[in-house]
Amino acid sequence: MTKFTILIQKAPIEEGGYSGQCLALPAAISQGENIDELKKNMKEAIELALETIKDLKKDAFVEELEVTI
Repeated sequence: MTKFTILIQKAPIEEGGYSGQCLALPAAISQGENIDELKKNMKEAIELALETIKDLKKDAFVEELEVTI
């Protein structure tokens, strides 16, 4: 089991609910009507992102890149 940190934001009043993003996997984004639903949806988004990465790794490589800000 791996733990991931997610950023949770309350949606604008007219939209309602919450949105979330996994800090370690920026592509894992979801939303929910309440925080419990958001957490459930985020778990699914993280699992999907990890599956996608696993599939991509077959033809990919990792390279470190230094960026000066």
